Amino acid sequence: MGGRSATSGGEMRGVRRLIVLGSTGSIGTQAMEVVRHLNGLHGSGASPVRYEVVGLSAGRNSGLLADQARAFGVRECALSEGGGIEGVRCRVGPGAAEALVREVEADLVLAAIVGVAGLPATLAAVELGRDVALANKETLVAAGALVVPAARRTGARLLPVDSEHSAAWQCLAGLPGCAEGPPMSAPGCVRRLVLTASGGPFRTWSAARAYDATPEQALAHPTWSMGAKVTIDSATLVNKGLEVVEAHWLFGLGAERIGVLIHPGSIVHAIAELADGSAIAQLGAPDMRVPIQHALSAPLRLPGCGRAMDIGSLRALEFETPCEERFPAIALARRVVEAGGTAGAVFNAANEAAVDAFLRARSIPFGRIVEVVREAMDAIAPGPVRSLADVMEADGAARAFVASRVGAVAGRSVG
Repeated sequence: MGGRSATSGGEMRGVRRLIVLGSTGSIGTQAMEVVRHLNGLHGSGASPVRYEVVGLSAGRNSGLLADQARAFGVRECALSEGGGIEGVRCRVGPGAAEALVREVEADLVLAAIVGVAGLPATLAAVELGRDVALANKETLVAAGALVVPAARRTGARLLPVDSEHSAAWQCLAGLPGCAEGPPMSAPGCVRRLVLTASGGPFRTWSAARAYDATPEQALAHPTWSMGAKVTIDSATLVNKGLEVVEAHWLFGLGAERIGVLIHPGSIVHAIAELADGSAIAQLGAPDMRVPIQHALSAPLRLPGCGRAMDIGSLRALEFETPCEERFPAIALARRVVEAGGTAGAVFNAANEAAVDAFLRARSIPFGRIVEVVREAMDAIAPGPVRSLADVMEADGAARAFVASRVGAVAGRSVG
């Protein structure tokens, strides 16, 4: 494997070499804050592990990347666009992040590049046997059929950073066969794994009113602070659909054993319903630094820099079953799990293209996002996934389809 060091009891100690992919984004910047905090604990003797950041990658934000490299003493970087960084070996171009992973020795790779763009670098890390702290759910949605078998072959762990999957991992950790972390096959005593969703900014809106919501309204998430694309996905509940597919790959569950509940308070992040009628839930404040730290430091439980939850202040925990007619993305996700093959790549790529059309080009209304995704899935039959080329071919076909449909429906007002 990638050099994971441990005591005989399974607790890590020593130095963990870390590459952060997408270090200038929302998750990446919070991850750098967590690393600084964890190294402070090591310096005070409160943690047996020190983190050495050995590589950073970004899209085009060379200024922030340079600042991060200086602050953490990083000598190896990657930029997908733009020029280099003075004093740092910087790979540049579309394949820069993958080259960074393949050329720089590391024990752990934090994969936080948004969208399918992060897939080649993440797959490379897994093929090299490195643990991956996975903040990019699109990797498994589009290419779980490649990534999970590779992880099982090399021994790489896929440590979820997404709050719901981190919570699910913690709920399952004490059950038979679940101690090491994903990818895993949840035991038969797990009747159902339930992921929660805040419901986004339009939870109480009618479908007709939400149809013409503006980007500004869709970006006003009630509980979480996230990047723009993830926030739009939360508003459509495509984010939860992507998470259903990701949970299938991480925990070895069929679509019928993965549930979704609307939970506006964002306090309970996942629930494992067990065969004996009991349930195990994970609770926490809506702060991404908490699951980031868990992915970086598990199995250790160290003092956190994220917001702690005040259990005594809780008065009620509200849940409701989502109306899948109102939020059809969840049903589309179940269809992806059942169809297999390249269905996930089509689902993901069509959504990325539709969100871009809504958010940047403003060429379709909010309500068209999931409609266009469904149309793409209807039009493009899933094929087998034998290589990354199969995934990228389906990805390209879905984007081309959405481009043709966006032109056909662009006349409606989008605010």
